[in-house]
Amino acid sequence: MATRPGPLTKWPWQWMGNFKYLVLAPAVLHTIHRVATKGWGDLDPAYVTMLPALLLRMIHNQIWISLSRYLMARRKNVIVDRSIEFEQVDRERSWDDQIIFNGLEFYLAYAMIPNVRLLPVWRTDGAIITVLLHMGPVEFLYYWFHRALHHHFLYSRYHSHHHASIVTEPITSVIHPFAEHVVYFMLFSIPTLTPIFMGCGSVLGVVLYIAYIDFMNNMGHCNFELVPKWTFKAFPPLKYLMYTPSFHSLHHTQFRTNYSLFMPFYDYMYNTMDKSSDELYEKSLKVTDETPDLVHLTHMTTLQSTYHLRIGIASIASKPSDNPVWYSWMIWPVAWLLMVLAWVYGSSAFVIERLQMKKFTMQTWTIPRYNFQYGMNWERDSINSLIVKAILDADERGVKVLSLGLLNQAKALNRSGELFITKYPKLRVRLVDGSGLATAVVLKSIPLGTKKVFLSGSTSKVAHATAITLCEKGVQVIMNQKKEYDMLKSRLPEGRTVYLKFSNKDIPQIWIGDNINDKQQQRAPIGMTFIPTSQFPLKKIRKDCTYLSTPAMKIPQTMENVHTCENWLPRRVMSAWRIAGILHALEGWETHECGDDMMDIEKTWTAAIKHGFVPLTKG
Repeated sequence: MATRPGPLTKWPWQWMGNFKYLVLAPAVLHTIHRVATKGWGDLDPAYVTMLPALLLRMIHNQIWISLSRYLMARRKNVIVDRSIEFEQVDRERSWDDQIIFNGLEFYLAYAMIPNVRLLPVWRTDGAIITVLLHMGPVEFLYYWFHRALHHHFLYSRYHSHHHASIVTEPITSVIHPFAEHVVYFMLFSIPTLTPIFMGCGSVLGVVLYIAYIDFMNNMGHCNFELVPKWTFKAFPPLKYLMYTPSFHSLHHTQFRTNYSLFMPFYDYMYNTMDKSSDELYEKSLKVTDETPDLVHLTHMTTLQSTYHLRIGIASIASKPSDNPVWYSWMIWPVAWLLMVLAWVYGSSAFVIERLQMKKFTMQTWTIPRYNFQYGMNWERDSINSLIVKAILDADERGVKVLSLGLLNQAKALNRSGELFITKYPKLRVRLVDGSGLATAVVLKSIPLGTKKVFLSGSTSKVAHATAITLCEKGVQVIMNQKKEYDMLKSRLPEGRTVYLKFSNKDIPQIWIGDNINDKQQQRAPIGMTFIPTSQFPLKKIRKDCTYLSTPAMKIPQTMENVHTCENWLPRRVMSAWRIAGILHALEGWETHECGDDMMDIEKTWTAAIKHGFVPLTKG
């Protein structure tokens, strides 16, 4: 929102929220009725193209969003090295409003202008007129309109909304108040409607011009430099006919320079070109991939989790993954396709996120596999090979710590990472499974004064460490699975075995465990508190019981560039396993935390509090 919102700031359908696409329902229903009554033969090229063109624009924009976020995570050719936060993501969620607006414009033009129904697929003369009109009137009028928008009166009421984003993303390009979009529509109508009224317009002429606008808008706001130097060497006048991402980025950091739409010649003509434009362009092209201090190695979970990655759909990734979206059923087939492509062609981990905490940098790498694949015995060697490849890559690049997230540290897969340090004993990168801090978080979540807890059949390292620590503190741990009970009892000091009890009847109010199934939850008494020891949340089937989060903590404000949620966790909350890797690097600990080895529980907890991490619950 602008600092002092003026008239026509909000979109007319803003009140409709997620149902705003119903605005296009009359057009869709009209199309269905027309096909049903008159058949496909009655449809002309212009009418047939409208809906597919809108869909292709959304796909085009999403490709730019994913590409930009991927390269910004790698820091390759990055222009503005600052962070993006949730506030910007929320502000830019409405990027599709302009596509809805354009859809309505298309249908109104079709209904009101008879010539549109007679448009051929292509006319070369009409395309030439469109190019000339863009280079002339459109670029000239936009330049002066843009300068007017930077006058304090219009800037405070309208354009400041766009400039709230210093670090731009492709979708920043279309984040403007409704009134601005109305003016832009009138501007861009000059090259599209003029050839139509002259009788030389074409369907492809309009579609390609809009595609050009989208492409240049996205490129100018992508925040990484992608225009190679050879293009300007091969054709020097091109610097006046095409801007670069770094050229327009300066407009967002300096505000009073580089006003041009896509062709900078008016900035040269009126002496408003930023003098550092060429220098920033050269500098951005030289920026190479960053070597982080820490890598967190995770993987996809469900099919929909592909969209929840930072390089996926921004509005989905900025909320917990268990927050449903109404259009998920529409993109389900794409999720299946992406899964197959990842399975067949996913040969290495890829970067999805980059965070910073003061001078300390961290990246998240993702193994291109899903939860269900980790459960396939015949996939284990393949998955371990992908993990090994990521570890060796991190080691070669000089990464200090690599933390194993989710099932990448599964006992059945690689014995909590022990397989890797056994096979590669000379690793310089430290592998961390995070079990020490995860155990500490579980222990701190248990209410003070608790005398007994129930441990539901759990075999994980964290569950066992939690049970052993509770017994050592004099808290009774009750189990009802004999095999697990005998194994855990053998690991307890002789004087503490009295606190481990086998019983099918004694059910206390506190339950802990990796996977407490539906049947176990149903037999729990009213008011039960369930505390998971796993990285995966429990399925909540009881409304009369309390479910705590998976082991996690709130992150400090000094951690920047956080604008996505980690799986099902709330905003600015991070899993204990991931935090443990950060602490390992911050504290400079030189040991691995894998296999049966675990960091001292109190030591990791103290370090977490020292560095500003805050518990979600207090015991």
